[in-house]
Amino acid sequence: MNGPIIFLLLLLGIGLLAKNSSLMMAAGFLLILKITGLDAKIFPYLSAKGINLGVTVITIAVLVPIANGSIGFKELLDAMKSPYAWIALASGIAVALIAKNGVVLLANDPHITVALVFGTILAVALFKGVAVGPLIGAGIAYLCMQLVQFIK
Repeated sequence: MNGPIIFLLLLLGIGLLAKNSSLMMAAGFLLILKITGLDAKIFPYLSAKGINLGVTVITIAVLVPIANGSIGFKELLDAMKSPYAWIALASGIAVALIAKNGVVLLANDPHITVALVFGTILAVALFKGVAVGPLIGAGIAYLCMQLVQFIK
C-alpha cells in the first residue's frame, strides 16, 4: 500500500471514530477513486473545480427554502426588522469577502493549503466541525498575513 491510500484509510478510521459521515464519505470516495485508478482522470478536475462545486452544493442547500416556498419576500422583509438579521447580513457579507481572498491564497500557496486542509480535517473529526474551513480559513489566514506585512 502506498502513502496516499494509507492516509485515506487513516482519515476514514478517524471519521468512523468521530462518527463524522462527511469525512467518511469524502475519504471513502477518494479511496475508491484511488484504488480503481480513476484518480488520474478525476483528481485533476476535483483539484481545479472542487471548491467551486462544494460552494455550489452549499448554495443549492441554502436556497432550497426559497425554491420550495417556505421563505419568500414577506419573510425576508419581516426578518429585516430584527437587529439579528442585520448582524447576519453583515456577517454573510464579511465571510464572503474574506473567503474571496482565501480562494486566491489556496490557489497560490500549496504549503498553506496543506496546513488549512489538515486543520479542517482535525476540526471535522475531533470537534464535529463542518468542512467549509479551508476556504474561510484561507481567507482569515490571508487577512492575518496582510496584517503581519502591514505591521512589519
